[in-house]
Amino acid sequence: MLRAVAGVGFEHDANRFGMQALLLAAGEGTRLKPYTNATPKPMLRVGAEPILGYNLAMLAAGGFDDITINLHAFGTVVRDYVGGGARWGVRVRYSEEPELLGTAGALMPVAADFRSGTFAIVFGDNLIELDLRAMLDAHRAFGGTATVAVWQRDDVSQSGVAELGDGDRILRFVEKPAAGETPSHWINAGAVIAEPALLDDVPPSGPSDLGRDVLPRAIARGRALYAYRLAGGLWWFDRVEDYRAALVDAKLAAFLAR
Repeated sequence: MLRAVAGVGFEHDANRFGMQALLLAAGEGTRLKPYTNATPKPMLRVGAEPILGYNLAMLAAGGFDDITINLHAFGTVVRDYVGGGARWGVRVRYSEEPELLGTAGALMPVAADFRSGTFAIVFGDNLIELDLRAMLDAHRAFGGTATVAVWQRDDVSQSGVAELGDGDRILRFVEKPAAGETPSHWINAGAVIAEPALLDDVPPSGPSDLGRDVLPRAIARGRALYAYRLAGGLWWFDRVEDYRAALVDAKLAAFLAR
C-alpha cells in the first residue's frame, strides 16, 4: 500500500497541489495505554508501518495531495516520521492543538485553506479498505454537500450511525445510539469528502464532533449528505484488545501487503 507512492517527490512542482485533506491525528489514545504512553495512537505500528503511514498512502493514491495533520499529544513523533510528506508525494502541513478540538473543530484553524474546493477528512487512527478516487467520483455524482464512507457493523453502540434513504441519502445521523434506538447498522467509517459549505455547519470556536454536532446540523439545515457504502475491511484501534487483535489479523495483513 505504501510502495505505490513511496519515493515520489513534490518539490519540483509545488503549484500542482490543490486537493486538500485533514488527517486527524490529535487523539490521546488513553484507552490504549501503555502503548500510547509516549506515542500518539495513529503512530502505533501495524505490519511494517504506523497506522498514519497507510492513511497518507491512501490519501495520496486518491489524489488528495495537500494534507494538514492536526497534532496534540506527542506531536514531534508524527513530525519526525512524516516530515513534509515527500515520501508519499504529498505536501504536509501541521495544525497544533494546545486543547483538543474534536473531529470537526479541528477544521476551524485551517478553514480558510479548505474553502477553495472539495476536501477530505480522514480519521488517522483507523485503517480503511477504501479507494478514495472511487469515493470522490461517487461524491461528484451525488452532487451533495458531503459524502460519508459507511461500513456495516453489528455492534453500533460506540459508533456514529447513518439512517439511509433513497439513493443513499443520509436522513439522520446518530452518534453512539442507545440499545434499541439505532436507525441502521451503517456506521461512519472515518472518511468524509465534503464541499466548503460544510464548514458553515462547524461551530466557529471550541471543540466539536462530526458525528455528534456537524453532520446532524447539516442535515437539519437541509444539506444533502450521502453515504458511500464500503464492501472491504475497516479496522479501528480504540482499545488494547483491538490493537492486539489487529496485529494477528490475517485479513488485515493481506490488505496492508498489497
